[in-house]
Amino acid sequence: MLLKDKVAVVSGASGDIGKKILEKFSNEGSNIYALVRNIEDKEFIEFTENLKKKNNNKISIIHLDLEKEETIKSSFDLIKKDNTSIDILVNNAGTVTNSLFQMTSLKSLRNIFEINFFSQFLLTQIYLKLLNKSKKGSIVFVSSNSANENPVGRSAYSASKAALNSLTKTISKEMGVKNLRVNAVLPGLTDTKMAKNFTKDDAIDEYLNKVALKRIAKTSEIANVIAFLASDKSSYINGQLITIDGGR
Repeated sequence: MLLKDKVAVVSGASGDIGKKILEKFSNEGSNIYALVRNIEDKEFIEFTENLKKKNNNKISIIHLDLEKEETIKSSFDLIKKDNTSIDILVNNAGTVTNSLFQMTSLKSLRNIFEINFFSQFLLTQIYLKLLNKSKKGSIVFVSSNSANENPVGRSAYSASKAALNSLTKTISKEMGVKNLRVNAVLPGLTDTKMAKNFTKDDAIDEYLNKVALKRIAKTSEIANVIAFLASDKSSYINGQLITIDGGR
């Protein structure tokens, strides 16, 4: 198993990609702290219980709201009481907005940067205290190919993800000396509720015309790459921005 006995923290764990990450990590032997906004989501609780029974490993659900700084610190404190170190941090939580540049308010821009960048910056800073103890940890940011393709109507979103990509590169250089690897995945259009809610049908058709594989990504295909980057199989991969877009 790729992640046997490794301890992982996954944010945004109750979303479509997040649940696939949990499933993949659990199947590969990892014990997981699942950070979610709604800890009373019955469907998600049942999902994690079934995974625990199937794989006989640990999944703990912990509250995290990236718009509330205090929950970042409280989630860390809860995990620290339970575990003195972690091996993997997956920064998967995020949000998306659609708005033309001239229609994007500073309030909206600040909000998306708060969720997609500032809070993830702080969360990573705080959790490094536990990652540093593992001696060979891995951080994976879930970014987006929008940072490179810059689609119309997503100036704020694309900019927030571009900032995350830059952060990935910088941290990888600073933490490499401690044998801590930092990478990011940049998914293209993926089969999630969020993507469908924020992408019009004609935009999807136009996008697929430029995709060599002529389909959108499955959430499992994103999770598989993240699991590889989190594992020791990628022990010499550091500071990379890995695009998962079917060839564009």
